[in-house]
Amino acid sequence: MMALMVHLKTVAHLRGKGDRIAKVTFRGLSFYSHVAENCEAVAHFNETFRWPIASRLDGNEMLEIQVYNYSKVFSNRLVGTFCMVLQKVAEEGHLELTDTLIDDNNTSIKTSVTIEIRYQPMDGTVGVWSDGEFLDVPDDRDGMFAFETDSLLSGQSHMSGTSPGRSLQGSIPTFRKAGKGVFSAMKLGKIKSSKDDHKKGDEPAVLDMEDLDKKAMRLAGVLDPDTISLASVTAVTTNVSNKRSKPDIKMEPSSGRPVDYQISITVIEARQLLGLNMDPVVCVEIGDDKKYTSMKESTNCPYYNEYFVFDFHVPPDVMFDKIIKLSVIHSKNLLRSGTLVGTFKMDVGTVYSQPEHQFYHKWAILSDPDDITAGCKGYIKCDIAVVGKGDNIKTPHKANETDEDDIEGNLLLPEGIPAERQWARFYVKIYRAEGLPKMNTSIMANVKKAFIGENRDLVDPYVQVQFAGQKGKTSVQKSSYEPIWNEQVVFTELFPPLCKRLKVQIRDSDKVNDVAIGTHFIDLRKISNDGDKGFLPTLGPAWVNMYGSTRQYTLMDEHQDLNEGLGEGVSFRARLLLSIAVEILDTTSPEIISSTEVQVESVSNISESATGKIEEFFLFGSFLEATMIDRKIGDKQITFEITIGNYGNQIDGVSKPSSAKKKKKDGENEEEESELIQNSSEDEADEDGDLVSVSSTPLMKPVITDRNYFHLPYFEKKPCVYIKSWWQDQRRRLYNSNMMDKIADKLEEGLNDVQEIIKTEKAFPERRLRGVLEELSIGCSRFVTLANKDVNQAGRTKLDRERLKSCMREMDSMGQQAKQIRTQVKKNTVRDKLKLVQNFLQRLRFLADEPQHSIPEVFVWMMSNNKRIAYARIPSKDILYSIVDEETGKDCGKVKAVFLKLPGKKGFGPAGWTVQAKLELYLWLGLNKQRKDFLNGLPNGFEEIKAAKMGPGLQSIPPVSLVYNMKQVFQLRAHMYQARSLFAADSSGLSDPFARVFFSTHSQVTEVLSETLCPTWDQLLVFDDVELFGEASELRDDPPIIVVEIYDQDTVGKAEFIGRTFAKPTIKMCDEHYGPPRFPPQLEYYQVYRGNCTAGELLAAFELLQIGQGGRADLPPIEGQTDSEHGPILPVPLGIRPVLSRYRIEVLFWGLRDLKRINLAQVDRPRVDIECAGRGVQSALIQNYKKNPNFSTLVKWFEVDLPENELLHPPLNIRVVDCRAFGRYILVGSHAVSSLRRFIYSAPDKTSNNWATAAKLMNGYMVLANGGSQPRSSPSLSSRTLSRPAGDVIVNMDSEPGVRKMDTVVKLDATSDAVVKVDMTEEESDKEKKKKKKKKKGGVEEEEETDESVLDWWSKYFASIETLKETLRAQEAAQAEAEEREDLEIAAEAADIKPDDLLLKGSKIREKTKEKKSSKDKKKGQAVDGSEKRPVKAKVDELMVYNKELESEYGNFEDWLHTFNLYRGKAGDDDEHALDDDRIVGRFKGSLCMYKLPLSEEITREAGYDPNMGMFQSIPHNDPINVLVRVYVVRATDLHPADINGKADPYIVIKLGKSEVKDKENYISKQLNPVFGKSFDIEATFPMESMLTVSVYDWDLVGTDDLIGETKIDLENRFYSKYRATCGISSNYSVHGYNVWRDPMKPSQILTRLCKDGKIDGPHYGPGGKVKVANRIFMGPTEIEDENGLKKQTEEHLALTVLNHWEEIPRVGCKLVPEHVETRPLLNVDKPGIEQGRIEMWVDMFPMDMPAPGPAIDISPRKPKSFELRVVIWNTDDVILEDDAFMTGEKMSDIYVRGWLKGQQEDKQDTDVHYHSLTGEGNFNWRFVFPFDYLMAEEKIVISKKESMFSWDETEYKIPPRLTLQVWDADHFSADDFLGAIELDLNRFPRGAKTAKQCSIDMIRNEQELPTISIFKQKRVKGWWPFVARDENDEMELTGKVEAELHLVTAEEAEKSPVGLGRNEPDPLEKPNRPDTTFLWFLSPLKAIRYLVCNRYKWLIIKIVLALLLLIMLGLFLYSMPGYLVKKLLGA
Repeated sequence: MMALMVHLKTVAHLRGKGDRIAKVTFRGLSFYSHVAENCEAVAHFNETFRWPIASRLDGNEMLEIQVYNYSKVFSNRLVGTFCMVLQKVAEEGHLELTDTLIDDNNTSIKTSVTIEIRYQPMDGTVGVWSDGEFLDVPDDRDGMFAFETDSLLSGQSHMSGTSPGRSLQGSIPTFRKAGKGVFSAMKLGKIKSSKDDHKKGDEPAVLDMEDLDKKAMRLAGVLDPDTISLASVTAVTTNVSNKRSKPDIKMEPSSGRPVDYQISITVIEARQLLGLNMDPVVCVEIGDDKKYTSMKESTNCPYYNEYFVFDFHVPPDVMFDKIIKLSVIHSKNLLRSGTLVGTFKMDVGTVYSQPEHQFYHKWAILSDPDDITAGCKGYIKCDIAVVGKGDNIKTPHKANETDEDDIEGNLLLPEGIPAERQWARFYVKIYRAEGLPKMNTSIMANVKKAFIGENRDLVDPYVQVQFAGQKGKTSVQKSSYEPIWNEQVVFTELFPPLCKRLKVQIRDSDKVNDVAIGTHFIDLRKISNDGDKGFLPTLGPAWVNMYGSTRQYTLMDEHQDLNEGLGEGVSFRARLLLSIAVEILDTTSPEIISSTEVQVESVSNISESATGKIEEFFLFGSFLEATMIDRKIGDKQITFEITIGNYGNQIDGVSKPSSAKKKKKDGENEEEESELIQNSSEDEADEDGDLVSVSSTPLMKPVITDRNYFHLPYFEKKPCVYIKSWWQDQRRRLYNSNMMDKIADKLEEGLNDVQEIIKTEKAFPERRLRGVLEELSIGCSRFVTLANKDVNQAGRTKLDRERLKSCMREMDSMGQQAKQIRTQVKKNTVRDKLKLVQNFLQRLRFLADEPQHSIPEVFVWMMSNNKRIAYARIPSKDILYSIVDEETGKDCGKVKAVFLKLPGKKGFGPAGWTVQAKLELYLWLGLNKQRKDFLNGLPNGFEEIKAAKMGPGLQSIPPVSLVYNMKQVFQLRAHMYQARSLFAADSSGLSDPFARVFFSTHSQVTEVLSETLCPTWDQLLVFDDVELFGEASELRDDPPIIVVEIYDQDTVGKAEFIGRTFAKPTIKMCDEHYGPPRFPPQLEYYQVYRGNCTAGELLAAFELLQIGQGGRADLPPIEGQTDSEHGPILPVPLGIRPVLSRYRIEVLFWGLRDLKRINLAQVDRPRVDIECAGRGVQSALIQNYKKNPNFSTLVKWFEVDLPENELLHPPLNIRVVDCRAFGRYILVGSHAVSSLRRFIYSAPDKTSNNWATAAKLMNGYMVLANGGSQPRSSPSLSSRTLSRPAGDVIVNMDSEPGVRKMDTVVKLDATSDAVVKVDMTEEESDKEKKKKKKKKKGGVEEEEETDESVLDWWSKYFASIETLKETLRAQEAAQAEAEEREDLEIAAEAADIKPDDLLLKGSKIREKTKEKKSSKDKKKGQAVDGSEKRPVKAKVDELMVYNKELESEYGNFEDWLHTFNLYRGKAGDDDEHALDDDRIVGRFKGSLCMYKLPLSEEITREAGYDPNMGMFQSIPHNDPINVLVRVYVVRATDLHPADINGKADPYIVIKLGKSEVKDKENYISKQLNPVFGKSFDIEATFPMESMLTVSVYDWDLVGTDDLIGETKIDLENRFYSKYRATCGISSNYSVHGYNVWRDPMKPSQILTRLCKDGKIDGPHYGPGGKVKVANRIFMGPTEIEDENGLKKQTEEHLALTVLNHWEEIPRVGCKLVPEHVETRPLLNVDKPGIEQGRIEMWVDMFPMDMPAPGPAIDISPRKPKSFELRVVIWNTDDVILEDDAFMTGEKMSDIYVRGWLKGQQEDKQDTDVHYHSLTGEGNFNWRFVFPFDYLMAEEKIVISKKESMFSWDETEYKIPPRLTLQVWDADHFSADDFLGAIELDLNRFPRGAKTAKQCSIDMIRNEQELPTISIFKQKRVKGWWPFVARDENDEMELTGKVEAELHLVTAEEAEKSPVGLGRNEPDPLEKPNRPDTTFLWFLSPLKAIRYLVCNRYKWLIIKIVLALLLLIMLGLFLYSMPGYLVKKLLGA
């Protein structure tokens, strides 16, 4: 192996003393040395590092050594770095040196390092080999070298329709015998023509072709062709002269166009809402639309189950940025808005990117936007689905949801987002902007100037940032084209946010017209990385460029949408400097601001250099050709202008800042720094001199090409433009994305190749895929090498560094994976691996998109009359130059065909498809200092012409035009053979197509073929004297492209555009021989595009022949000059047109259906014309379409010459015409069968020992006699297909479906008689039953066997749904396991483990996953072992529930009768594609069969062969037949609401022919998931009435009823199908009970009939329960029980066993339709393509000439059973004391208990009040009585009530049975206080505690772990339960305990033993014994006072009295004292 070794010896001159460590890095891989401890000046490392490398050492790769001071505690401190370029090492292989280190500031320091480097390359390698892959490769026996790409070259073709010119661009070598090929050496992958090769070091590798061949031969001796891939032989580039790049074929911008979306949200319930006793409402908000649920009273876990639908018609970008906001509001009513509890936000895009575009039954976490310190405020369970047009959403099957929800496991979050999201601050810093356009008219400015006397900038900008539904704005900078804000907008949002994009908009502040100037979206996924080595979102500081409408100011800008960010901007608007940072908040810190309001703060200014150093860039463009100019602008003079940013924009670019300090020339709005650059460059006599940019071509008048297009007469003089501009040098960003783009382009091309190979069934797609993977891995490793070198560049942001790291990691791992996958690509795994690799492609494209802009994009405008007409937008990275080839843009220095389009909305629709102009444009963009190579890529042979005024001395001035003195003359031959599946452009549903071919300035037209979508022109167009400029050899390798446009000729007006395609011709120079392998060229298919949609395919070939000195005489002759039929039209010559052979096409004409009126007249006498390749056949005429629409003659045939190559088969056209009087014919409709392959008959293979050996059609349909085989889309889950090797019979013993007891595998030969046992012995099943009984779960008794009488059809239905869910789960699990195994295999291959270890490893991993699972399961409280976990299901006979239509399961029942839709009318475009259904005017039923003549004898000799029927033997007659159709409608789900209240009142309407059944009186009020449970009988006559329509209408009291949706079923195909879809076959046969046999024919009769029809021997019933059919023996039970329990002998079970295994019968076997329920989508014409709900139903059909069937099965919905729940509240205890006592301040409570059943809040019942409880004890003896209706099967209570006083009738709700008990404190004058509550789910609630002591809060906390009981089983339960409430910190606390008794009785029992409410009669409860304190104080006040005084307050009162006495005495003393003193003193 190659390796690089580095011996690190010493590091000297270190400072100080300490531990040192060194880090050595090469190619991104680092090694650390050991720690050199306690060393002083010198550290001795003496260590060797070795890097094994796969690709050669590159001369400019780097080795880096970093020396650190090592510290155990702190991070290591860098001493210095040593970097060296390994050029010398690469050349010499060995090097020793000592050198100094440099520090952070790039200054040299004393410290030096001594190293030795060795490099050992692989021995004898050549510069081209890039992979050390072929070392130990086995010898190739044939000594032959097979290319992995051979298969593509398919003989001699060089092109293919999907990607024109593929073989020239791809990695396919076009090895040619003559001429030299220039292959690049791997060195720098540069291609240079040797004449201007200025670099010494980089010689081009010119390898002689012979060398390559020798090399290939030498290799081939050693190599197996599979291990060597071409990628390594031809050094990646094969496009020899490489001067042209690929044109883009899709024209129309699709982004801004509005589309239909429907968002449906079901709010099911909420749980754990924070707050006490609330009345919650859920508000659903999308954008500005709000909808509310109903209010649920006093509950923290409301159950809503309400469905909301929002319809939008907006562009996708707008849709996906809308925010879905769910919020819970407490007690909202008409008067007040309520208080917000919590919200949840997510953008629509997140939902859309989910699998199936939906979240189903997930819990959204609510958080409070005003208080981010608080935690979760509750959960809402909801379904959210986003449906765009044509998406169909598979709703998981709605059955009874019994599984208790694990909230944590089902959060409403995308994969990979943690459940605990943290709050984060998003800082968007807005620094400044520049280059803003005028946003005001100049008149205003002049007025202002007159008043104020100064010139003002005409724009007042501010920036608005939108994120997650919030907006923030900066301040407005008045009058400034270069505003400086320095502000930051701060958003507070949960992280990671569920909103993908941040929208930054510069707006112009204006009182009247506040508009956007430009918009930029930032995708958070691109600026962050969530991997384990990821980083938080970060961006900049970087400039973002904004694009939008053109810059001239108009008051009403027609392209204003573009400035809002919709659609592709057509002009540069401004650039904005911003940065983004995210900080995760620590919500516990005290100083945090808890609100999420948007804040705007100012930030400090940013330094100039932060965004990179400003460099001078040079853009050069040359217009080599301008053709296809639209004729509307052809009469005026035209000029082309190129702009980059505002540079080069002459009309409206220059908005000069008016401020004095910024006087600059030419409007180059840059920072001052750029001014310096310019000044300096003007002062010095620079080599550029004063180079003035020339940005537009001279005016020129166009010349006519043909009547649609003009061209500019450039001929040999090609105008040039050049522009100098100044930008921050951030090329590195573009380089990296260019490298990734190139890898991606190459990968995409390779994948297209592989797909093409698979599609055309050529050989060895796996080889090509291996080649593709090898290229990918080489590309990835190359990327890692190249990208690694840009480490310290100025202006690199954090995002640059992080992105680089993550890109390198990704690319590295992608390269590794590609290598791995490459080893696993085998023939049979190609398709799977292809899918994997396509993921790589998306990944690459995602990585390549650089979020931080640098150089703005380049715009090319065509201008006429100083107006901008049409433009093209060219990303600057595509034309950016780099000295490293991989980094150069893909169009840099190449000629590209550019198509100009109309700006904005003008470019939508037809206007956008016509080309405004086609340019051949050469562009080069690079640093001015690198510009010496800018002309290198131009076709050679020109002279430069400089501008006249330049002095002679200036050599390096770019030319203003180029003159070509070399020109070649060619003749182009376009062989236009045919087109197919074209777009229907006329109202007849057909087109009159002709093709127009453009090449250079010439164009020609084919003839018009009328009325066809598949024209065969068979025409050769010759273009004489086509002049092309440039060197002959270059033209040969790289000719210009040919454009072919197909039009529809209209008699009036201009021809209508159908589509366009590109091609490259095969070229013959005059010195080459015209002959194989390249000539004559082969026909190829080219995909025709119309806008972005495909519009057909063109089969053609093009050759370009050089005319030499001899003139045209030397060219190969054109034969067939005179064709008498066509006159001068030349046919395609023989060598090119396909080889034909004789085919016979047989057509089965069955009938026509549903023909619509034509021009108001009904179709009466239709006939069908079949045409293929000019031959055809007509059906018999239907004499009276109304009476019998079937044909009298069934089979006709015609013979036709078709190409041998199936891929070239022309389409077959089916046309229906109506024969009117006087021999007039009117076209009714037509259908083109574009591919006949599926109708090709291949003779049976006699040798194969397979069971299905009858003759097959290609697509797996049988045609012959007894024909019957599986269709390709084999009936899915249920059936096993027949693709097994002959002789394995697998019959599975399902004694009960769903639980497989055992699978017997019987090995037998197809000819032997197989005995297959199909029932288990009785004892076994008994044992099983006993086993089951023993497994008890947590001590709970198992249910007994279900009683037969309880079972009804619904039991069977629900059991089947459970099975369906289990099957789906099992499938998912199996899929996951398979993926896991594949991952293991990959890992094993990488690590080289033996397969045995693999098993061990696998089991370990599985254990790990099990452990994970088990921890989850434990939460749920279930045992982990699967066998125990499954609750034993009662044995119920099941049916098949299909969660789709029956048709999709059985290939549309087109086993022999196909349905062809007939179209008429113009086809709609992209948007209206769904409207194709409107063009259907009827259906033709029949079939085709084609085969080569002559046919082998065997078939025709077979017994009973009817020659009139040809291949369609034993087909039933098509005479009218009377049928009884019985339609069963079970239920509908998710109907689209039809009324304002968001509900609907659905009822069923069934139409069949003229009969219509309306079930209007039985509408179901206000239901979106109605259960109908009805059957309808209709008699019908096939074929007249065969289309059954089942519609659901919405009943309205006033006005007409609206259609919600309908589904159509073609009964005829079902009736005649061999799958026997008339009446499904049930799994068991019984004569009574819920599973009674429905068919009038018993299984034995059906079996006999099938055997007779299929000409099979049997059935022979033998003794001992055996039956023999053909050579299979089946076994089964033979007894049956009738109603009375008597057993009888019967053969029916046996016969039924055979029918259920009919697919195993040889030759005719196929899966018979089982008893089933199908789920069909309901559609509505007004909302095409969007499902309006689904309906579950099935149809039985019984021919009337058979015995009548029994009565219909009763499937009417189960009636709920009436129950009465009696709840006795005995006592409470430990209730918290809420009040302070009157007078005494003691804690006490006045307790009462309230209870209700969920959903019946209005019937709530309260006990009386227990006053003054001082201990929290309350005694009640109070009885609540709750009557309710309950559905046992669904475990739901059924409530019927009026929604509001205005409702017309009652609505039925189904809600889970939950009993709520609450404890309250009664207050007299204020509202009562809520103390606590408990909610018991009556089906599973914890058993009550025996005593109050044992009752604790754990009963609720650990509910899952405790055993639960169901009141419906226990009937009576008594115990203590805790009351809980949540405290301020949202913790649950115990607030009391209640002793209650629950007693459930049925309504009948309740009538027998009634009880009274409260303590009333009957059966009264005794009065509670309450302590004295509880009496009512206001009834006997004296008694109360006495009690208060005596008991408690005696001493207090005495003290008070004494104190009072003292006070009085003191007062009296003071009062009398003065008088007394006076008396005494005076001695009175």
